[in-house]
Amino acid sequence: MPESRPKTPGLILVTGATGYVGGRLVEALGEHPLRVRCLVRDPARFRSGNRDGIEVVRGDVLDPASLDGGLEGVDTAYYLVHSMAGSGDYAEADLEGAANFGAAAARAGVRRIVYLGGLGRGTDLSKHLESRHAVGRVLAQAGVQVIEFRASIVIGSGSLSFEMIRSLVRKLPIMITPRWVRTPAQPIAIEDVIGYLVAALAYRPSESRVFEIGGADQVSYEGIMREYASQRGLTRYMIPVPVLSTSVSSLWLGLVTPIYARVGRALVNSMRHATLVTNDDALTAFPLRPRGLRDAIARALVNEDREMAQTRWSDALSAPGPQPSVLGWGGSHFGSRIVDSRTRFVAASPDRAFAPIRRIGGRVGWYYADWLWRLRGFLDLLVGGVGARRGRRDPEQVAVGDTLDFWRVLDVEPDRRLRLQAEMRLPGRAWLQFEVDQAPGGSVVRQTAIFDPWGLLGLVYWYALYPLHALIFSGMLRRITAAATREPSPATASPGVASG
Repeated sequence: MPESRPKTPGLILVTGATGYVGGRLVEALGEHPLRVRCLVRDPARFRSGNRDGIEVVRGDVLDPASLDGGLEGVDTAYYLVHSMAGSGDYAEADLEGAANFGAAAARAGVRRIVYLGGLGRGTDLSKHLESRHAVGRVLAQAGVQVIEFRASIVIGSGSLSFEMIRSLVRKLPIMITPRWVRTPAQPIAIEDVIGYLVAALAYRPSESRVFEIGGADQVSYEGIMREYASQRGLTRYMIPVPVLSTSVSSLWLGLVTPIYARVGRALVNSMRHATLVTNDDALTAFPLRPRGLRDAIARALVNEDREMAQTRWSDALSAPGPQPSVLGWGGSHFGSRIVDSRTRFVAASPDRAFAPIRRIGGRVGWYYADWLWRLRGFLDLLVGGVGARRGRRDPEQVAVGDTLDFWRVLDVEPDRRLRLQAEMRLPGRAWLQFEVDQAPGGSVVRQTAIFDPWGLLGLVYWYALYPLHALIFSGMLRRITAAATREPSPATASPGVASG
């Protein structure tokens, strides 16, 4: 059995670090004294809660010339790239990217590639599953040792499959379920997937290996949905039908879940195949015992709001300049949440730019259209909500757990970030986040509003009030940055006033 900790590993490269699995892997690696480099197409999108020891370089697996520098000096490389959500032929792009990366890894003398693929057996696999297997084969053909993990459905707040299940169960009290919903699978918790990926650093095989990994339970999508509904205290009725075309199923998923129709079609095609572990070598090769479905879903539910707070929601939808980002459904792991992100440059240091943000609410107010905020608080009181009468604990400083009128502080990082969760009555859940990043000649202030609607009523609420929200949020950001320019510098600030 391998050691539980790596033997002084060399430099580790993670591709796909801005994705769902990659982002969580980077966080896990950051808990160990390891040298980690992340290869990303857009370094500006990369965010990690633990940046110590993490190097970020630009690179694209579809651009061979961009890979050599990123792979220089690397001992182990994690390959977590997938093109299914992109445009064009994703299978062709996946093979091209894998071939480019494998060749560059061989040139750089990389000792090992660790790859996460998908379970499934047979000669008539779906395009999606066959692509996952083909990528593993192409990587191995480059001459570098490859440790390939093949997983079934990944259970975790934010994963594509789990967000689909979450949306279906929450929105549909009665579901017509086609045959693919009853196909057997072996879902695995995201924590266990990350556990296997990290454990691969300590594994010392003599040749390339493929490991099938899955949770302790074999169950179908229907079983997962029933367990989710049970833990949420929801009663859901499922009416089975013998036939429902892939096209109709994927379009339906696109309407009621966060999955694009083309992605939904690929997933539905894959769901026709059983994804079960038929070889348990992973249980003897690695010191892990994956948890069962009930525990996996329970952990996903507990982590849902925490991961909402930790995730930089503006990554996939933000746009530079003072204009808002494209408003729409979340991308890779946003679920059905709607995101409105705006940025604005201010000629002020990060501490001065953050000062108006940390004072928001209470007597200072919300910087723009305060009468509308007061009206919203009064309406909230009328329907039994908290209203805006709570104010704030301290006029200058904020701490996690503080109330700011009808918001509560989820997270605060001095001179960097403030995250709030709404506690007013809403047909959904809402968050408001402010971030300050240093920029040449000043700072960039990013304001992100996030709304998780509950069914049709939530969608109607958001889009009916969007013109008003757009007016308020844009005015708020404009006034905050204007206030930042009037902040005294630390050298001239009064001794009794805290600066962060």
